[in-house]
Amino acid sequence: MRFIRTGAGACAVVILLAGCGGGDGGGGGGEVASGGTFTMAMDADPGNLDPQMSPASNVFQLSAFAYDSLVHLADDGTVVSGLASDWAVDGTEVTLTLGDGVTCADGSPFTAADAAANISYVADPANESPLLGTYLPPGATATADGSTLTITLAEPAPFVLQGLASIPMVCASGLADRSVLADETRGTGPYELTEVVPGDRITYTLREGYTWGPDGATTAEEGMPDQVVVQVVPNATTAANLLLSGGLNAATVLGPDAQRLVESDLFASTLDAVLGEMWFHQQEGRPGADPAVRRALTQALDLDELQSVLTGGTGGPATTLATAAPVACPGDSVSGALPTGGLDVARQTLDDAGWTAGPDGTRTKDGTPLELTFIYNSGLGSGGAAAAELAAATWQELGAEVSMSGQDDTALLQTVFGSGNWDVTWLALNVSSPDQLVPFFSGPAAPEGNNFSRIANADYEEGVARAAAMAGAEGCDEWLAAEANLIEAADVVPFANQSASTFGSGAEFDSGAVAVVPTTIRMLAD
Repeated sequence: MRFIRTGAGACAVVILLAGCGGGDGGGGGGEVASGGTFTMAMDADPGNLDPQMSPASNVFQLSAFAYDSLVHLADDGTVVSGLASDWAVDGTEVTLTLGDGVTCADGSPFTAADAAANISYVADPANESPLLGTYLPPGATATADGSTLTITLAEPAPFVLQGLASIPMVCASGLADRSVLADETRGTGPYELTEVVPGDRITYTLREGYTWGPDGATTAEEGMPDQVVVQVVPNATTAANLLLSGGLNAATVLGPDAQRLVESDLFASTLDAVLGEMWFHQQEGRPGADPAVRRALTQALDLDELQSVLTGGTGGPATTLATAAPVACPGDSVSGALPTGGLDVARQTLDDAGWTAGPDGTRTKDGTPLELTFIYNSGLGSGGAAAAELAAATWQELGAEVSMSGQDDTALLQTVFGSGNWDVTWLALNVSSPDQLVPFFSGPAAPEGNNFSRIANADYEEGVARAAAMAGAEGCDEWLAAEANLIEAADVVPFANQSASTFGSGAEFDSGAVAVVPTTIRMLAD
């Protein structure tokens, strides 16, 4: 999963989880020139850079420069080579053969034993990797024999290879001392981290002799930059201006600023993603623990209007929870399940549940006022802020006291997974297969697990059990039905999709599992 943020940064996927799709949306097509520096924007300082210890899309993007996964996904969903040259899945056994000559940035070889150690680290619940359960099925074990890695699953997993495509592999020196991974890299990727200036920039330097990228991609291709500088640019308007002036080579921008860039005929690599997704904190004692509150807060909103405001009129309604291309289970689990009705219906829902309005209009139940701490991703830009204001005003009209704040990607994740001081959040998860979302909708609550909303939906869990017992896409109907149970209960409310563009100036690139796939960057001649 990648947590989508849509300011001047990496793929809204987040994340991630699991490609984002790509394509030329305009501009580009010039003569390439090798060397030079490729500068891209990121909307927040990512903090700790350990590639296996953060679900943030910023970290996921940065990891792509310095780390590889065992396999990759092509735009059409086909599994292609990465560190592994061959692979097979037979029931609960996954075997992968590592390619010859793979080396870490320090020159040491990367072996099947190293890959097994990576799988074992992520698989150990004591390590609290957010990749466990999302990309690696719980209970998996790994062994190595020569160049062969064998992963044994506790039970069949329908999309196990898709998950492995999103697990960065760390070299032996990083596994031995993970503290160095906070601000250094120990990977096999096409670039090596060479500078970190907190809050300002992160610099990577090209590796020579790299030949094991996605489907055999190398760093010897004409047009590859010698350096990549990732600049922290919190403001989307600033990022757009820098693109137009040549101060940036790449940035993901939405809203009015994106329209300016489209009209300037810049190169654009475009992806489809969930942009608006609402969650309620269901911890005991918080308003969201009451199903009637979740339902009423959702019913009160005009979701079509919110979608239009959030996306500047360029988006559309959500259809499924797993939307990142290549989508494993296309369909519509959303439209028929959303709680709707408007303010009058929402008022009746709260009345029936014992939330009564006082003289000032504020609702209380058993002496407790309906107070909401509402946080949203500031990377959603001006459209996100306007939509959040509209939602808060509607809830206040319903009888809630609302305090709201926009937080950047890093701060928002720290709040929902750390302090837990929130009641409603807009935080979009973008994955390609529905099994990757299971730990966010069930299982241990944060910080012990990924279930940051503390959701417990028996109908969803029963549906997941049926779907997971089926092979791959054969279980898609069951997966979509399970998702619908979550939406009907207002456990999660997806309300806006959008095609998000990462714009290029003086360079071209593809978007895949991240906004900028490192091995596809091509610098353009002046």
